[in-house]
Amino acid sequence: MTMIETRQLETEARRSLARILPRVEQTLRRSIAKEPQVWDQFTTRLNRNFPTLLALYADVYSDRYDLFHHLEDLVASMARSWFSRPQDLRELDNAREQDPHWFQSNHMLGGVCYVDLFANDLDGIRKKIPYFKELGLTYIHLMPLFKAREGENDGGYAVNSYREVHPPLGTMKELSSLAREFRKAGISLVLDLVFNHTSDEHIWAERAKAGDEEYMDFYRIFPDRELPSRYEQNLREIFPEEHAGAFSPFIINGKEHWVWTTFHSYQWDLNYANPAVFNRMAEEMLFLANQGVEVLRLDAVAFIWKQLGTNCENLPQAHTLIKAFNAVARIASPALIFKSEAIVHPDEVVRYISLEECQVSYNPLLMALLWNSLATRKTRLLSQALATRFKIQVGTAWVNYVRVHDDIGWTFSDEDATALGVNGYDHRRFLNEFYRGRFPGSFARGLPFQENPVTGDCRISGTCASLAGLEKALHEEGEKEVELAIRRILLIHGIVLTVGGIPLIYLGDEIGTLNDYSYRDDPARERDSRWVHRPRTDWEKYKKRKNLHSLEGHIFHGFRSMIELRKAQAVFSDGELETIPTGNDHILAFMRTHAGKRAVVFANFSEVPQTVPRRIIEQYSITSLKKLHGRNHVSPKNILVLEPLDFLVFG
Repeated sequence: MTMIETRQLETEARRSLARILPRVEQTLRRSIAKEPQVWDQFTTRLNRNFPTLLALYADVYSDRYDLFHHLEDLVASMARSWFSRPQDLRELDNAREQDPHWFQSNHMLGGVCYVDLFANDLDGIRKKIPYFKELGLTYIHLMPLFKAREGENDGGYAVNSYREVHPPLGTMKELSSLAREFRKAGISLVLDLVFNHTSDEHIWAERAKAGDEEYMDFYRIFPDRELPSRYEQNLREIFPEEHAGAFSPFIINGKEHWVWTTFHSYQWDLNYANPAVFNRMAEEMLFLANQGVEVLRLDAVAFIWKQLGTNCENLPQAHTLIKAFNAVARIASPALIFKSEAIVHPDEVVRYISLEECQVSYNPLLMALLWNSLATRKTRLLSQALATRFKIQVGTAWVNYVRVHDDIGWTFSDEDATALGVNGYDHRRFLNEFYRGRFPGSFARGLPFQENPVTGDCRISGTCASLAGLEKALHEEGEKEVELAIRRILLIHGIVLTVGGIPLIYLGDEIGTLNDYSYRDDPARERDSRWVHRPRTDWEKYKKRKNLHSLEGHIFHGFRSMIELRKAQAVFSDGELETIPTGNDHILAFMRTHAGKRAVVFANFSEVPQTVPRRIIEQYSITSLKKLHGRNHVSPKNILVLEPLDFLVFG
């Protein structure tokens, strides 16, 4: 934007705000009279951020005759939310504005779990705060805990109400109290904003099913198959086992209609072409922020905008809408940041990451290529990705993980693979066979998820331990293979902890939790293999974590030593990463630098010893560094031999 365009925008913003604010002030006159200083705080941030919000809002809704009606409605919603925001959260807003890089510290460590599976309910989670501190967590993502439809609900992602906790888990008041206790313990609460769709039982959907035209316009609803069929010419099927295409039938007043359902037939996609939908979801977002949520994971960001003739993924308007939500947060809940969930082509993933859009983002490429490297015992694709795709805008961060609640998809770029002589289609078939345990020599025990019989495509479900070989080793092999499986678990987590960004641990992985096949006996879950890696926590096994001679203790101690390494070395804060070409395809090597410090990491993805050439030891002055982690030392002849699956750090 040129300087002239910026000035024009600021002028138009001032004029628009001058028309809007008096009416908002009249609406909120009692609140303003009671707390004038709070109104002053709000208008200060509003004036600062309104030009940005106006530009984004108008970019999407400029063809609406009622644009300024909806914009006024949005400003009033933000103001009401600010008056409702607790004082301690306003203080947090000020602190985070003074320290915008708070989440990039080497002390940041995330954990993720389901409330009911990990600790029964919110009170149970509260009682686990001492354990979270023992592990070193500073960021806890509680999987969807909102009131959801009974039976199948996509693990809570079919939301009936964003303002109610699912009754067995507790209440919204308890959640707000838990967030406050987390903050006192130095832990940030992370929740999902499921903003692409609602459950078909949400009050908006119920009103739409009753024929209320206002709420029918909250969704993409069609009276016949003509437009859905035209859209589907360019759409991919996300859950082909559940329903073909992207639309599901339902009845209004005895007549069949079709509603857009990208995922499950009971998840109705919202219609963001309607500004009322944006406004109402902004209210839900601010409500959650006012409960003490510090990070919102934006679910399914790629799908929120639809346009005929496109694949309806990663469209420009999707980015504009997220930036508009970000602008709303800067005005009414500045401490809040966004985490994007975009399991799409790497070129598209990175486009969601910026200070103006999502400040942090899942890193599905790193996750996929860690598992790829374990299967192939080669690091070429992983090293290439770290060298070419890892660097992002200053002030933002990756959230790095080896698995989350979802399946594992092989999201590497075919172009990147081709550059290394790898056929992407064939390689994905190999990885699926390997992690299903069907490839000769595979150590993995995973399950297919949403296998498409037409394309042969599928994704993989399984716990870290079962995919890394521990299940097979315990049930079919012996002590040597058990040790190798444990090394695989620690190796990939070691990289996640040192590569940069925010490391995220799926709780249970730190004690080697195996697949749980009992989900097959639950009618609400039997068709979703992802439940195999969502077992109920066995706290008897957790008690063994302090016994170093137990399996759980061995793995937990390995996690703790790497976490302590991360927290003791400021070099693992946000900083620079340089990949190191060792000439050995089995070894991943990289150097981290930050604030004048450096660390060098070597990871052997092979089950046999591997050598780092002398020239690398000398070029990177490894002998001048202290060994911080790992089993091996540099020899007097400047040769380094890495033990099988070893993770070695010098700094």
